[in-house]
Amino acid sequence: MSKKLFIQTLGCQMNDTDSKTIQAELEKHKGYTATQNIEDADLIIINTCSVREKPVQKLFSEIGQFNKKKKTGAKIGVCGCTASHLGKDIIKRAPYVDFVLGARNISKIKDVVDVKGAVEVSISNDDSMYEFAPVAVNQFRTSVNISVGCDKECTYCIVPSTRGDEISIPPEMLVSQIQKAVDQGVVEVMLLGQNVNSYGKRFSDKREKYSFTKLLQDVSKIEGLKRIRFTSPHPLHMDDEFIEEFAKNPKISKCIHMPLQSGSTSILKAMKRGYSKEWFLNRASKMRNLIPNLRITTDIIVAFPGETHEDFLDTLDVVNQVEFDQIFNFKYSPRPNTKALELKEQEIPDEIGSARLSELIELHKRHLENNMQNYIGQTFEVLFESLKPNGEIMGYTDNYLQIFAKGSDELLGKFVNVKITKASRTSLIGEVVDKYVEKI
Repeated sequence: MSKKLFIQTLGCQMNDTDSKTIQAELEKHKGYTATQNIEDADLIIINTCSVREKPVQKLFSEIGQFNKKKKTGAKIGVCGCTASHLGKDIIKRAPYVDFVLGARNISKIKDVVDVKGAVEVSISNDDSMYEFAPVAVNQFRTSVNISVGCDKECTYCIVPSTRGDEISIPPEMLVSQIQKAVDQGVVEVMLLGQNVNSYGKRFSDKREKYSFTKLLQDVSKIEGLKRIRFTSPHPLHMDDEFIEEFAKNPKISKCIHMPLQSGSTSILKAMKRGYSKEWFLNRASKMRNLIPNLRITTDIIVAFPGETHEDFLDTLDVVNQVEFDQIFNFKYSPRPNTKALELKEQEIPDEIGSARLSELIELHKRHLENNMQNYIGQTFEVLFESLKPNGEIMGYTDNYLQIFAKGSDELLGKFVNVKITKASRTSLIGEVVDKYVEKI
């Protein structure tokens, strides 16, 4: 009988992709098969995140619960960014953990899984040329990491100290990986990186630089691939060439994640983001003018150390001007190994931070209540990808609006025209008007 693997994934889309890669490596090299039942697992892996609030407390809480539930003889491994950060201290605090594998060391999973006490967390390890086992395709979309690490020095962010310097994965390897997924039925790909539009400035084989815009052009040539998405681009590197390619390339989804973080130029400087309020607004305005149905999503941190009421008003001003279609809101939380720790004397009282967060959330809700109603009566091309128990099917438009409609599994994986009849803040309901639309 094959050994069973259970993986718990915490954090971002890159972690989700890493977990699938870990699973594929263990299936190929060690004969594991996945299970959703922790009590059946011979190996339990927690793939961790350092970005969200209280990641260390969450990790050890999860480890403790898994240790209670696991069957006799089952192993526990800790992977990901918190693993990179804590290393062997994880085993010191939880001796029943069998191995620790950092976010930069995924290719070594087959080597550490059978070594009790193994710790591999080097952030200088280079997996960029490693030929990973093919990841099993889930339905109609896949995701690929186009780079590892991050060269930015954002003062609030722990990622550079857990994932190391940025190295790009060669474009021919990415195209080959995506082509294999398309051959299995995938029609949509998500390109992932800490800063996708700095892709191509450094390869481990020292080849010439290569732009993210060129990668988008090369990926779009893959026959059978219908839709390209990516996250996250850095506003500083959103040059005109990139914006124009984004606007004119029919395969690129017209939804873009532009992490604002703050609308105050002085706070952006303290965060070491490299751009100003005016630059961000200019880039957003250029894209809105070129792309009528563009949706812009963002990240915002309120109450960063030193943030004044006027700084916060600048953030609200940007939100009012851009009218983001989705905001991931956060109240500043100190992280180890970050420069912002040096600003402890300027930290904002918790009650003020909470009040600012609430005000931002309420402003965004008002925008959504107004803007989502504008979609009623419009017709969108939707890729349906899941069947719901109530006889509805769910899918996404080209600009990544979530759509529900009555339908059956015959529409799954197809591009279908849907006329919108109802709207909420987060999704739309519509009626199928064409069974199938041929997409370029």
